[in-house]
Amino acid sequence: MTHFPRVAAVGTAAALLASPALAQAPSDAADLQKQLSNPVASLISVPFQFNFDDNIGPDDKGERWTMNIQPVIPFDLGGGWNLISRTIVPVVSQYNLPSEGEDDWGLGDTTQSFFFSPTPSPGGLIWGVGPAFLFPTATEDNLGLDTFAAGVTGVVLKQSGPWTLGVLANHLWDWDGPVEIDTTFTQPFMAYAYDNGWTATLQAEWTHDWVNDTDSAPIGLLASKLTNIGGTPVSWQGGVRYYADSAPNGPEGWGARFGVTLLFPK
Repeated sequence: MTHFPRVAAVGTAAALLASPALAQAPSDAADLQKQLSNPVASLISVPFQFNFDDNIGPDDKGERWTMNIQPVIPFDLGGGWNLISRTIVPVVSQYNLPSEGEDDWGLGDTTQSFFFSPTPSPGGLIWGVGPAFLFPTATEDNLGLDTFAAGVTGVVLKQSGPWTLGVLANHLWDWDGPVEIDTTFTQPFMAYAYDNGWTATLQAEWTHDWVNDTDSAPIGLLASKLTNIGGTPVSWQGGVRYYADSAPNGPEGWGARFGVTLLFPK
């Protein structure tokens, strides 16, 4: 079975951020902006995130479109603790991969993360830790690794005024399947919420494959804003990514990201 490229498939373990603002009462808008910049906020959301990557493969002729369906559901455990479920289901369309003339479309491997997070004190650090899993749900050989993996994930961040600074990370090991997985993902992020309802986010998504000693490191600059459609808050996001480092046969140069998120505040 051919898997291509390996780091790109494992990279879906990223818990990707959305951080806009809502056109409603200022206090409500400001509070929602902060929640959207927080990966472990007690906020139900359903993001649909689209990513475009180019210059993939041995001849740089491949391209990939990925739509990540990423529902986030918090559960109140009582005693000041929450459990946040974050799921990433990728729908992938790729061309000229793994070689020229080969195209595939279908589901990729699913990532499931759980964060146990205490209710933060005002102005204090926000954090969460828990297990992470990679399920071999790919519908085509070239869209996944055909291997179950599990590991740990965690996030820590600080919010002060309009600023949010933090880092999210996970590590996955293979448990069952033909592919050896030993991968670390690290995502530092910085967001600034403007008074006019826009939020700017700068983040990196570094994946290190310890088996092959390779790295993938796209850096993204994103802008986002919220609107109200039929009484439902909706987040719109767009931006660019640049691959500062790339695994062999992985994406190179510039990529793009845009998306929409349905929000269900409590």
